[in-house]
Amino acid sequence: MATEIVFETHSWTEDNEIGRATGWLAGRLSQRGRELAEELGNRRRDDGITAVFTSDLFRAVETTNIAFGRSELPILHDWRLRECNYGLLNGMPAGELHRCKRQYLDQPYPEGESWRQAVVRVGGFVEDVQSYWSGQRVLVIGHVATKWAFDELIDGVPLPHQIDAPFEWREGWEYCLKNSR
Repeated sequence: MATEIVFETHSWTEDNEIGRATGWLAGRLSQRGRELAEELGNRRRDDGITAVFTSDLFRAVETTNIAFGRSELPILHDWRLRECNYGLLNGMPAGELHRCKRQYLDQPYPEGESWRQAVVRVGGFVEDVQSYWSGQRVLVIGHVATKWAFDELIDGVPLPHQIDAPFEWREGWEYCLKNSR
């Protein structure tokens, strides 16, 4: 039986509203983000989900708490689901940061990590989910780096093909892990 991962990004933040690339900074949801988090909970609460995994960055935790804080679903925080660490560039204008993101495909941001390192980090999470949540349907709330890692590791879309494409938000993505047992 396959393990299903439903992926949702954290909700809209105050930094999103002003065009700031939050990276490993905490970030906070905007009013719009809190409303979207409520919608996420309504959309996924009865979707066959057995557990919710969230990045430990505040904006993802806040999204999770609003969406699922009153549900019976177990909520597990995992630092491996974080956004790419832009290091010294965390918090800079997003347009400026993303103009040169290809440069950091394999080379770490100053005092941060590369996109490929972020994919490897998320890969450890994917292995654990496949081992410990085999055959279940789980929800993951994360970031662009989380999605790109899932796209590469599960769907086989190479990171270099993803890095230049604009990120297009939507109401979730679904991934299927074929169990090797």
